[in-house]
Amino acid sequence: MAREKAAEGITLLGQKETVYGYAYAPELLETFENKHTQNDYWVKFNCPEFTTLCPITGQPDFATLYISYVPDRNMVESKSLKLYLVSFRNHGDFHEDVVNIIMKDLIRLMDPRYIEVWGKFLPRGGISIDPYANYGRPGTKYEKLAWERFANHDMAGMDRVDNR
Repeated sequence: MAREKAAEGITLLGQKETVYGYAYAPELLETFENKHTQNDYWVKFNCPEFTTLCPITGQPDFATLYISYVPDRNMVESKSLKLYLVSFRNHGDFHEDVVNIIMKDLIRLMDPRYIEVWGKFLPRGGISIDPYANYGRPGTKYEKLAWERFANHDMAGMDRVDNR
């Protein structure tokens, strides 16, 4: 019974034959219930094989995405997140847009207390672009956390990462 309740609404996990779509598909995202709503804690996804397309040239762009959030009632199911991220493969948007789209889709899905998405894109044409976006629930301590993380983003002591 507890196992069935935990799996309510999850349709992708456990499927033997996964179909990968390469067109932007936010409807793939699924959630499950957070069993520890009384706790603040971080969930961090490191996604080192993210690809999307340049909307102008159609050339592929490669990145490591870092998605960190403090859940409230709902959490994103990881297989659905993987398939959702793969759906950007043939999607053409600028790096900054992709990071913001992903963050906003996850906010709509989960309504987290706090979330941040950081894209560390590999250089193309001699330049790399590393957009960062975050959100803290308005009127809560998470709104203050969002400003603090934003103001100190990529500074000494923050979550320094380098995929190059």
